[in-house]
Amino acid sequence: MEPRTGKRADSGRPRPSLSPRLIVEACLALMDAEGADALTFRRVGAQLGADPAALSRHFRDKDDLLLAVADHLLGEGLEGFEPSDDWRQTLRGLLIRMHKVYLSHPRATVLATVRVTRRPAEMRAIELTLTALSDAGFPPEQAVRHYRALVDFLLARSCMDATHCTLDAHTRRGDDSAWSGEYAAVPAETHPHIAAAAPYLTSVDDDADFDFALDLMLDAIAARAPGKG
Repeated sequence: MEPRTGKRADSGRPRPSLSPRLIVEACLALMDAEGADALTFRRVGAQLGADPAALSRHFRDKDDLLLAVADHLLGEGLEGFEPSDDWRQTLRGLLIRMHKVYLSHPRATVLATVRVTRRPAEMRAIELTLTALSDAGFPPEQAVRHYRALVDFLLARSCMDATHCTLDAHTRRGDDSAWSGEYAAVPAETHPHIAAAAPYLTSVDDDADFDFALDLMLDAIAARAPGKG
């Protein structure tokens, strides 16, 4: 009889022992390939060649698993990250890293960005952000308000970009081409400012747009910072 923990594959090759990290990585691979509907104990167990019941030794339920996936994404962004002596560079580098990770796993991001994980990676990210804001001169209450503004921007923009990535190819092309199609053809008589800006509306660069918006946020924070750094 096949052992419930599934230590050996049908081929006779030993399987790696289940661990929270192994399970989360399998979840992420399934979500990358098939979307949120694939996140079930049965599917993850099949992916790992293990009895689904074995997963419950590490995770209470599907929601617990999703929170672990969300924290894993944060951990990817934090991997190898070292804060700068400059609070602004710390925040800029951290948010750019997180945005890139979220876009590398768009189907998981759509679910992950609206959750509070309560786990180590999230706590480290919050601590890094609040430390940088403290270095800018903000007392705790103001640091938290600016932290929330920054993180809400990151999560909202990442979720929007990720949702766009999950659209079917035909829909994405239609939305992207609207700037060089319908908007480029808007008559100046009725929409003079759109017509004047049309050559620039056609150039969509999501990474550059994210960086620009982030710099606007950081400029505003710097202008309000007691330390004026």
